[in-house]
Amino acid sequence: MTVVELADARLAFGDRVLWAGLTLDVRAGEFIAVLGPNGTGKTSLLKVLLGQMPLSGGTATVTGQIGYVPQHRSMDGNLTLRGRDLVGLGYDGHRWGLTGPRTRAAKREIVATALGQVDGAHLADLPVGVMSGGELQRVRIAQSLATDPALLLCDEPLLNLDPANARLISSLIDQRRREAGTAVLFVTHEVNPVLPYVDRVLYLVDGRFRIGTVAEVMTSATLSELYRADIQVVKIGEQYVVVGDASGHHHV
Repeated sequence: MTVVELADARLAFGDRVLWAGLTLDVRAGEFIAVLGPNGTGKTSLLKVLLGQMPLSGGTATVTGQIGYVPQHRSMDGNLTLRGRDLVGLGYDGHRWGLTGPRTRAAKREIVATALGQVDGAHLADLPVGVMSGGELQRVRIAQSLATDPALLLCDEPLLNLDPANARLISSLIDQRRREAGTAVLFVTHEVNPVLPYVDRVLYLVDGRFRIGTVAEVMTSATLSELYRADIQVVKIGEQYVVVGDASGHHHV
């Protein structure tokens, strides 16, 4: 089943074209990493799929519920909001009015199930303000799973996490897509933590893009063509190092 269909999609702000001619079908259970330097429309792509931003041309179709995992940001240490409360917002944060006992019981069960899916039952009563970065992202993933999404949109969820927690969060997202057939669009600057799980890569640079497997896209020739500059991709063991892109960043 196809969960996302982008057909000749174009996104522009005035004369500035972020991308154009983007055609992409994302299948159920597929894990796609969205890569590229800042300002190339990675997060904007997620906003289009969330319905928060209109396309300038073409079409975008999403089938089923969407879950969203935001960038990692720490929370105020004085917050008394518990893990279960944050997850619960993913279930009924958009609803208004009073809820009956059956609804509350259903919510408790859904929240407990979502926390269990990320091995986070022990975080249910922990205040979010005292959680570590990895614990907080685990709860945020649980929040995104509360509506049993067919599509999981992840916007730099590994930002500011140490390597161990980056690997943990990546593996939890992969576990969800394998167990439930959830499609994943994973925006990141660092492909290495998700390399074991990625089916395809969408690489965006200055209005241009390439779509393919990691082996097809992460090459010196492909990235040099995208950046229109001399880019060197070095593979050390199972890790990719990209040197020389126009933004001055080194992707590791």
